[in-house]
Amino acid sequence: MTVSTIGNPMTRVDGRAKVTGRARYAADFNQPGQLYAVIVSATVGLGRITGIQAAEVERMPGVVALITHRNAEKLAYLPHKAGIDPATGERLHVLQDDTVRFYGQPVALVVADTLDHAERAATALRVTYEARPPLVDPMDPKAESIVPDTRGRVSPDRARGDADKAVAGAPVTLDATYEMARENHNPMEPHATIAAWSGDRLTLWSKSQYLVNEQAEIAAVFGMPVENIEVICPFIGGAFGTSLRTWPHVTLAALAARQVGKPVKLVLTRKQMFFTTGHRPRTLQRVALGATNDGKLTGVVHEGTGETSRYEQFMEALTAVTDYLYSCPNVRTQYRLTELDTGTPNHMRGPGEASGIFALESAMDELSYKLGIDPIELRRRNEPEKDEAENKPFSSRSLMQCYALGAERFGWARRTPEPRSMRDGRLLIGMGAATATYPAFHAPANARVRLLADGTVEVEAAASDMGPGTYTSMTQVAAETLGLPPERIRFRLGRSSYPQTPSHGGSWTMASVGSAIQAACIEAQAQVSRLATADSASPLYNVAAGELEWSDGRLRRRGETTGISYREIVAKAGAPIEADGSAQRDPEVAERYSMHSFGAVFAEVAVDPDVGTIRVRRIVGAYGIGRVVNPLLARSQCTGGMIGGMGMALMERTVLDSRDGRPVNAHMADYLMPVNLDIPELDAHFVDEVDPHVNALGVKGLGEIALVGTAPAIANAVFHATGTRVRSLPIHIEDVLTA
Repeated sequence: MTVSTIGNPMTRVDGRAKVTGRARYAADFNQPGQLYAVIVSATVGLGRITGIQAAEVERMPGVVALITHRNAEKLAYLPHKAGIDPATGERLHVLQDDTVRFYGQPVALVVADTLDHAERAATALRVTYEARPPLVDPMDPKAESIVPDTRGRVSPDRARGDADKAVAGAPVTLDATYEMARENHNPMEPHATIAAWSGDRLTLWSKSQYLVNEQAEIAAVFGMPVENIEVICPFIGGAFGTSLRTWPHVTLAALAARQVGKPVKLVLTRKQMFFTTGHRPRTLQRVALGATNDGKLTGVVHEGTGETSRYEQFMEALTAVTDYLYSCPNVRTQYRLTELDTGTPNHMRGPGEASGIFALESAMDELSYKLGIDPIELRRRNEPEKDEAENKPFSSRSLMQCYALGAERFGWARRTPEPRSMRDGRLLIGMGAATATYPAFHAPANARVRLLADGTVEVEAAASDMGPGTYTSMTQVAAETLGLPPERIRFRLGRSSYPQTPSHGGSWTMASVGSAIQAACIEAQAQVSRLATADSASPLYNVAAGELEWSDGRLRRRGETTGISYREIVAKAGAPIEADGSAQRDPEVAERYSMHSFGAVFAEVAVDPDVGTIRVRRIVGAYGIGRVVNPLLARSQCTGGMIGGMGMALMERTVLDSRDGRPVNAHMADYLMPVNLDIPELDAHFVDEVDPHVNALGVKGLGEIALVGTAPAIANAVFHATGTRVRSLPIHIEDVLTA
């Protein structure tokens, strides 16, 4: 009998390569004779370049080239926008003019024979500017909000009923504003690109979550055929969205390599990653709720404003959750942008939803205390039977099951409802809960399967793996479909020349790429079946397709124990059997159902009442994500997301100097993130959820929802512990100090 592979907590197939150092990341692909490039960043926040003292630097030891807007190749910058690019505006044209749009913008590139020589020369270069004061604070009186130009992708304003009137006339109301700080991704692996030209062909070994888009973007920038570029990235050392877009350093590496005629390696510094590769935008939000005395919502208003650059309009789903999360006849959401003199923000884990749900779930918690109703019970009383915004049923919705499971594992029943009522010695103890949700996205994807004569199988897709275990989970899908042990599968990713896939972000890799691999495996089996039944020497010669079945990697007649293996059929064919597969969501099904993942997050904190320190003691999450391919990897995703949520709630904040837009804490000493000593007990659970509508595998995304909901759960726990409601993140010691 075939043993099921999907659902097993299989350890990572690439684990040994990572712990032994055999896994190669972008900066590891050193090329013979390569040179080293270092970016010189603007030291003003707005203005234009008036002078570059190039001669002295060009004479420094080892310097091969100094590239500025004065001598850089004029690039084509043809139109190109992928789904992850801002719909409105134009990306930065690097080293193409003398204009400085934000602090840290690349203004020169030094290329030298060693990294040391390149760094010394870059430090020595003197650039003068005609500077103007930048606007970098959305709270500045000069800052103005605009209605985003979505180009039809989404609507910035949505409404049903009359929410303002409903809130104003409700027996119980809440109207509050919430703020979330700007955050930077800060993965372990910095951005890196090695560029090498061979005639008119370009190879990029580059850290990328979206290889086929990086290929297309660089082709557009240089005005060259897409097929003349290959992007290679077999491993990513963390990304969280920062590598979804193709940032200027990739263009600079390719530009320099063509100009000097040798391969060029360019690795960003930690500081440069604070202003040239995007960030989670700072957001300001207002939530107004109206409810009956028994807790039924009568009106919801959610207004949000995010920051963006002046040259692009970055948008995220800041208010999207509010439309469908709870039952309410009157809902109004509004989304605005504030244009600032900074680099363009970028998608960061749980983009939009993580920020928006902090405001909504904090407001729901506040409302529960006003009503004197348990926070979970308040959510139960407002559980919708359908997506009321779209007027369609959910493909599956297990939110209440998540709350039940999470509350049981967390011990919510031990919580006393009054703030400041729970103590451990002198410490104040708080328990908080919040809802998590994220769309169950799906995008067209392709894959290729190749059956070899030695009995192994090669699987290829142009996907990425930034840490969630793509190598392993895709191996499990192929093994399950083909009925083979996982050790017989060789999954390959990280090349733009492989069958095209969507970005490795948005929690759709498993759903999209996994479904394509399943389809390719089924097509390979169909080819094998045709060969076996057409071969007069085969024991299955002329057997009708309906009488055949696959089991344990063998094709056999139903009810029989013998048959013929893949290896035997491929050997007789005399060549590998190759099959392509693709997967996309049925548009009729997509139109019929509202598809989302749901979860419930519980947090316990301990607050020192004398000094205000906050320690997260434990977090429990329960999630409804459809079919779980690998529980071990899934729990790892959840605990990682919880840690990210801890950073959002208590630590992470990028601070800009209002005089020039300089990030004053662009290093790991002052940009605080959770470290090992901060990590509490983390526990993740999954409800049994069957959803046949989302995709062929029945899986929903997990990477994003694992972070969504954690920050408000912690903030709600802080209120329960202290009685002080903090509406801005991160929460500081001074926010909770009491007299």
